[in-house]
Amino acid sequence: MQNLQADRTTALKIASDLLAIEAIKLNIENPFTWSSGWKSPIYCDNRMSLSYPATRTFIKEKLADAARQYFPEVEAVAGVATAGIPQGALLADLLEVPFIYVRSKPKGHGMENLIEGKVDPGKKVVVVEDLVSTGGSSLKAAEALRSAGYEVLGMLAIFTYGFPLAEENFQKANITLHCLSNYSIMLEQAIEMGYINKEHLASLEEWRKAPALWRQ
Repeated sequence: MQNLQADRTTALKIASDLLAIEAIKLNIENPFTWSSGWKSPIYCDNRMSLSYPATRTFIKEKLADAARQYFPEVEAVAGVATAGIPQGALLADLLEVPFIYVRSKPKGHGMENLIEGKVDPGKKVVVVEDLVSTGGSSLKAAEALRSAGYEVLGMLAIFTYGFPLAEENFQKANITLHCLSNYSIMLEQAIEMGYINKEHLASLEEWRKAPALWRQ
């Protein structure tokens, strides 16, 4: 697995925009609780970007730039339900290729589809996710596409926390991941924009290294 990093200008711009529209929220004193039970000083909801045309367009264009640069053979785009669906659809429209999406589990009625849409098996597919944490749900979607007969070229995401566990998971799955921005870049921008101060950095960096143990 090759973990491709965004160019710094793009990463800084996206981090700044996500902070400005409050898609990313930081709170060390009263941390958020994830479904896993982890305590987290950050909450990231990139779906917020869809409500801001300038940010939405910038992300769409940079995802397209990344797809053309790293996955030029792309023949279709697959979004990961649910937050990857709109981002993937926007990208597919810009690239003028078919779009499909992968459910978290098969639909419970009708055709009981796991993959929605129609793209012939064997096509070269780029998977789109809004956010990568441990990579579990994202890689499950990629595996579903492989099992259905698609060639998964790799994955694009808007933001990653940069957990070592995620890197290990992508390496094991042999999936190339390219993220437009990341946690370390976001911390730089958060200081620059006055969202945090340098005294907060140690705690924020410790969380990224060992999120399951942070404040335990």
